[in-house]
Amino acid sequence: MKKKIVALLLGACTAGVLAIHAQTATTTTTTTTPAPAAAAPAPATPDSWSVTLTPSYVSSYMFRGSLLGKNSWEPSVEADYGSSIKIGVWNNEPISNSDKVHGQSDPEIDPYGSYTFSVNDALTIQPGFTWYNYPKAPTNEGFYKATFEPSIAANYTISGVTLSPTFYYDVILRAATYELDGAYSVPIKDISSSLNFAAKLGTYYGTDEVKGSNPNTQAWGNYWLAGVTLPFQISKPAVLSIGYAYTEGFDAYIKQPGSPKAKNTEAVGRNVLSVSFAWTF
Repeated sequence: MKKKIVALLLGACTAGVLAIHAQTATTTTTTTTPAPAAAAPAPATPDSWSVTLTPSYVSSYMFRGSLLGKNSWEPSVEADYGSSIKIGVWNNEPISNSDKVHGQSDPEIDPYGSYTFSVNDALTIQPGFTWYNYPKAPTNEGFYKATFEPSIAANYTISGVTLSPTFYYDVILRAATYELDGAYSVPIKDISSSLNFAAKLGTYYGTDEVKGSNPNTQAWGNYWLAGVTLPFQISKPAVLSIGYAYTEGFDAYIKQPGSPKAKNTEAVGRNVLSVSFAWTF
């Protein structure tokens, strides 16, 4: 039994058992992929619905500093009611078998939603949720097929810079994540576009990271991201975006009580290139 638990722990570490997700769409300053690449949906008119379809490509699927996949398709569909309600589904699908990471993103399908209400002209509060689904996850190896993560964000804009501290709590993994996002746009009038800069710093700690382990397995770590997106308005409803980001996980470990901590080998640094096409109607 002891050998089985140790093997499970090491296998989970090697596979990057941070099955906490990919879709950080609960804050207004982050986009649908870990790299800030997907175009934000066009704002709907007050008291009306709009729907945005966004097929995307990323060179690496990084989530909170962990590599969960390599070359991937990341399509999404989102319905927005004005600027307050967001409901959508995000998906990650590795392009080939060699792009897969064992136990992760094969595929990943994440319904999500949020509601934004204004406190004043500079501050909004945004509760939300993400329901992470991994239909093919090998549960016999300690992976979960689904987890659920509510969140709460505050978005504060001053001098054109938006800061968004966010708290996430995965109720299945019993994992808390604290994240600070920053966003700033520089207009480029000559091409009627803008450079959209984004930065992220986060830390997480979970106490039930491996399904079925006894005693429960802990995981913790830190991560950061810096990137830029350049959108092009192809037509009134269509936006093509090209993005680049560097993101890295560090001081990331997994541990079962009574055993030494093991390094999460999926916590790495990666350059991420992305291309997305958003169509709003």
